[in-house]
Amino acid sequence: MTVLTVGRWAAFSAAEREVMEAVFWERDVSRSALAAQMGYSKSKLSAAVSGLMTLGVLEERGVHASTGGRRAEGLGLSAELGVVAAVDLGATSLSVALLTPTLDVLSSLSEDTDVRQGPGPVMARVKALLRKLLTLQGLQEGAVLALGMGVPGPVEFHSGLLVNPPIMPGWEGFSIRDDLAGVVDAPVYVDNDVNIVALAEQWHARRTLQNFFVIKVGTGIGCGIVCNGAVYRGVDGAAGDVGHILVDPLGPRCHCGNVGCVEAMAAGPAIARAATLAAQAGESPLLAEWLHTQGRLDPPDVARAAREGDPVANAIIQKSGLLIGQMLAALVNFFNPSQIVLTGGVTRMGPLWLASIRQSVYQRSLALSTRHIEIRPSSLGEHGGLIGAGALAMLSSIRAESA
Repeated sequence: MTVLTVGRWAAFSAAEREVMEAVFWERDVSRSALAAQMGYSKSKLSAAVSGLMTLGVLEERGVHASTGGRRAEGLGLSAELGVVAAVDLGATSLSVALLTPTLDVLSSLSEDTDVRQGPGPVMARVKALLRKLLTLQGLQEGAVLALGMGVPGPVEFHSGLLVNPPIMPGWEGFSIRDDLAGVVDAPVYVDNDVNIVALAEQWHARRTLQNFFVIKVGTGIGCGIVCNGAVYRGVDGAAGDVGHILVDPLGPRCHCGNVGCVEAMAAGPAIARAATLAAQAGESPLLAEWLHTQGRLDPPDVARAAREGDPVANAIIQKSGLLIGQMLAALVNFFNPSQIVLTGGVTRMGPLWLASIRQSVYQRSLALSTRHIEIRPSSLGEHGGLIGAGALAMLSSIRAESA
């Protein structure tokens, strides 16, 4: 196995790194297609490819289907490079995985967590799961090429530090990079959890998506922004914190201190709270029965009640969708994205929630802004955050960004 050390990434020439990145995005690409895409002469590309193959970075993947002439040989990143570690930390969940350099998931482990416990207990579980995965794969810590991690809060990308994360008390100033240094001898990259899902969507589409949003709705509401093909983080890493956009000046107080934030009125906790109040008021016998039996109601209970035809549950889901759509309409008018991709636990509310979002966006946005827009759930499934964390690790390492 040809494992790259921390300093080795930066030793590649600019041309070699450009070729590596292009191959990473394409996964399996011919030399001629690569040269055309990059604007390289055949000789310049050949020199860079030959050097990378000698180092064991690239490998041939077999011949492509014939297009009328000689069949082209495909190139891809070598599986012998090592593995990529990926961590997807949510407000109430933790997933850790090992991936190939082409982002195929080798193995993963997930468990419930609570980021409000602070960095000590949570990071102890991250390290324990990572060590367990390495053991299960029969790998040493040095086999890790790079590690990417998504967290549910604003991140100053170059330092990897969280910046006043509203739902992560005790995490500001804590260095995740330093804490993981004892587990992996590899660069560690940290970003907001929605940004890494946006990166995963872009990787899945092979960079054909250039201007789009990813909206994650779970315990909170966040937005990953891709502008002109790159994740946009803002000056201080706070871009996309849309959960605190005002949707009702008479609404409830949010944990940020303001009132009427869309997060306080339409995210998972708001849905659960509305269902609980309706059950206690006797407005929904079905929800009242479940509250009595279970002791609490969660968003999946509201979704289940809606599937059983409960009108109160339907109204709660519709209100959440309409408020999120109201917030999104302002963003659509401002940015004019090609797609809005929805992810997070609340996206499992069902078709009524999605239809309510679409209705609100189309009703409140300018016709020109919605002429070509697509509003859809993420197609990446449960591994979207992990794939994005892996993409963050690989791309940042190839680009020799400091870690």
